Amino acid sequence: MTYMKRRTLLTAGFAAGLLLPTGSLFVAAGQARAEVTPACGAATPEQTEGPYFTPNAPLKTDLHEPGMKGEQLRMAGRVLDSHCRPVSRALLEVWQADADGVYDNRGYRLRGHVFADEAGGWMIDTIRPGRYPGRTPHIHVKVKGPTTRLLTTQLYFPNDPGNARDGIYDPRLLLQLEQRGEGLLGRYDFVLS
Repeated sequence: MTYMKRRTLLTAGFAAGLLLPTGSLFVAAGQARAEVTPACGAATPEQTEGPYFTPNAPLKTDLHEPGMKGEQLRMAGRVLDSHCRPVSRALLEVWQADADGVYDNRGYRLRGHVFADEAGGWMIDTIRPGRYPGRTPHIHVKVKGPTTRLLTTQLYFPNDPGNARDGIYDPRLLLQLEQRGEGLLGRYDFVLS
């Protein structure tokens, strides 16, 4: 019986189009797979900052406050460069409306910033925002690595009926959502230029 080395087997699989790389996992061609959001090489689309940005939001990973209504949401992902390398210590600033679609323009409710870890990983606990007139639910984000341009964008929720009517909505900015216990887990990987 002949045994092939793993590298030889993988190389043969790629050449035959039978295996596709998906980060650290490999799947057979044709099978459903989650992709990096968006594919490395394509920078995350920029979007308008909107009228409600407030500078100097505090450092905090949990934007949710006791007694705050709304479905709990944990957002997480990675910050990558266009070559799929982690952007360590990237700054992420987040702000959003509350469950009623209202922004706090006097303080820092549902506003904050975090830094990505050495592997580019980031996480923020918050709530799913409500809609306000003319907009589908969304979360504003600014992302800046130590050597990258500032990215200002917005993240959206899949299958929301307001998406089709929102002139700013971009499907490339959808969170990958799944139900986790009493809340949601939303994943998004930012790719910076």
